[in-house]
Amino acid sequence: MISSVQNVSNLSMTRALGAVDTENSASSSAAAMSGAAGAANGMSFASVMGNMASEVVNSLKGAESMSFAGIKGTATTREVVDSMLQAEQTLQTAIAIRDKVVSAFLEVTKMQM
Repeated sequence: MISSVQNVSNLSMTRALGAVDTENSASSSAAAMSGAAGAANGMSFASVMGNMASEVVNSLKGAESMSFAGIKGTATTREVVDSMLQAEQTLQTAIAIRDKVVSAFLEVTKMQM
């Protein structure tokens, strides 16, 4: 299900998002920290956002696989719930960032030139 979202390079062909590596991180706080560290290291905004998107997709895929493991009986209920809550928090963070970016874009378009 989530594998169709994995290809982040479809979002922008001209902004070099195709070079995003897919690290396996399941924490949204780690995503925020990598974004802050990336800004300090001189990484571009597009690469930081691409890395965060990849981490969100990896978190959702991990929660999906953990739920399948719970259905099979190989994972405990606690592990499944923790994984799902972590994925939900990561998704809510991504939605909040998206909303802020859209809001900032709308503010810029309202400015008089």
